[in-house]
Amino acid sequence: MTTIIVNAEHTYSVTITDSWKIELISNLQGRTRVAVIISEGYAPDLAEVKNGDAEVHLFEVPDGEEAKSVITLNKLWNWLGAAGFTRSDLIVGIGGGAITDLAGFAAASWLRGLDWIAVPTSLAGMVDASVGGKTGINSDYGKNLIGAFHSPVAVLIDPNFLTTLSDRDFSAGMAEVIKCGFISDPEILTLAGSHSVATLRKSPEVIAELIQRAVSVKAEVVSADFKESFAREALNYGHTLGHAIEIHSKYQLRHGEAVSIGLVYAAELASARGLISADELALHRSILSAYDLPISFDRQSWQKIAPLLALDKKARGNTIRFVSLKGIGTTIRLEDLTSAELDSAYERITS
Repeated sequence: MTTIIVNAEHTYSVTITDSWKIELISNLQGRTRVAVIISEGYAPDLAEVKNGDAEVHLFEVPDGEEAKSVITLNKLWNWLGAAGFTRSDLIVGIGGGAITDLAGFAAASWLRGLDWIAVPTSLAGMVDASVGGKTGINSDYGKNLIGAFHSPVAVLIDPNFLTTLSDRDFSAGMAEVIKCGFISDPEILTLAGSHSVATLRKSPEVIAELIQRAVSVKAEVVSADFKESFAREALNYGHTLGHAIEIHSKYQLRHGEAVSIGLVYAAELASARGLISADELALHRSILSAYDLPISFDRQSWQKIAPLLALDKKARGNTIRFVSLKGIGTTIRLEDLTSAELDSAYERITS
């Protein structure tokens, strides 16, 4: 078992374990009511959890990004109200990043703040969505535009969940892992670069180390900058274009797939400014391609995608800001990009 400490608005632990139920049960001590939020497509065996002293309520919500809607959140609020949840009660989100995002925001907004625990079941959820205290739902105008900073009291990561993931979902999660390598920990790139999807899935020790390293990167950044001034923006490397592509695709692409394209785009912007070498740019394409992640997008979509960049949460006024690299492991902010630079970089990633 490995424990990583995050110092945000309160201190909490991220526990990497092979016994998530045992860890969860120990975290339920002293609670009167517990709301367990899961997706309709996932039915974990919670008999052991329900056998404790707490009154356990199971709430099913739609799968994927559909869960992160005002409609779903309103239903969840009504459920919590009908069940009599008070400020001393607990919410638990068990599922992918969409579920933990929703559970965290429900916890942040009900009675102005309940404790909550994240039990991520996807690789993306383990290394990204569940850690850091960002919670939220989607708007018609963009992803995660409605939300709050509200850290969990614990995050329980069990890599055994990953055996049930499809190769596509596993690869999508690797985009977030690889991102952490580019912004902070080059050893991640070395480890990931020596594998493919097929070989890594047969290497549980390497998977566990990659998770630990990626979570440590996020924990360090979040502990230094909880509410996202500049340091935390580094975690959004690849996300400015990535989120725009997600919206444009109506979420038919996985988050990690869209971020993968965004990483290559951000690298193209950095390369054009002379901030990274040709080899570092090529590494983006090669390591992401090794995990069957997309690194290009449709040429004709730019006219619809470009306006969506302004919806990014890093934007200020009419200025679109990009997280960029100045060599592997060092991030900077680009705020003075011209339309010509944005157009040209997109042209270089088109298929």
